[in-house]
Amino acid sequence: MSGKLMYSASVMCARLARLEDDLKALETAGCDELHFDIMDGLFVPNFTLGIDFVKAVKNCCNLPCNGHLMITRPERYIERFAEAGCDSITVHVETSHHVQRLLAEIRELGVSPGVSLNPATPLLRLDYLLDYADRVLVMTVDPGYAGQTILPGAFDRVRILSENIRYRKLRAKIEVDGNINVRNAAILANAGAEIFVLGTSSIFRGGDLTQALREFDAAVAHERSLV
Repeated sequence: MSGKLMYSASVMCARLARLEDDLKALETAGCDELHFDIMDGLFVPNFTLGIDFVKAVKNCCNLPCNGHLMITRPERYIERFAEAGCDSITVHVETSHHVQRLLAEIRELGVSPGVSLNPATPLLRLDYLLDYADRVLVMTVDPGYAGQTILPGAFDRVRILSENIRYRKLRAKIEVDGNINVRNAAILANAGAEIFVLGTSSIFRGGDLTQALREFDAAVAHERSLV
């Protein structure tokens, strides 16, 4: 089993009318970072968040921010997201012909680069990119909407990717996003995932976020010994 898991709370799933309260609750609970789903209605069938939203959050929260760019031609926007305060930026292999160059440009901006791929995209697309990324986000559902059911192939994809990263002695951490409930998180953690995007399946259920995150972490730790 890997060590301490990292939790990245999906801002898209928070109560936007009471966002500052939710952010403070997440900080109190020891959340590791905030996950911003940036969607343009083209690469994925939804519109969410944006550059000014990241700026607003940085003004009232001290948590690191990860910008997950589910947009076409992300190269046009990485500098602006870096300036807005993103500590890490993740781009999709499906959205650019020059992903290696894009990852290098993100690092040159002083931001941690990440690369993501959709469920139907072969893992082979990552082979020449893993050396340039600090994280690899494996989508476990088709991106665009919260509340979906995990796709069964996600578990094997994480295991295979983890074995590849360990064999090559690379630094990239595996991140997973989509239907991360307790059982799925436990199985994915045992398969090699280290960063978990938490949404409506895990902590954003209308209750106390501080308690929800702490209970989720404890439940996953227990479940990992059972699966």
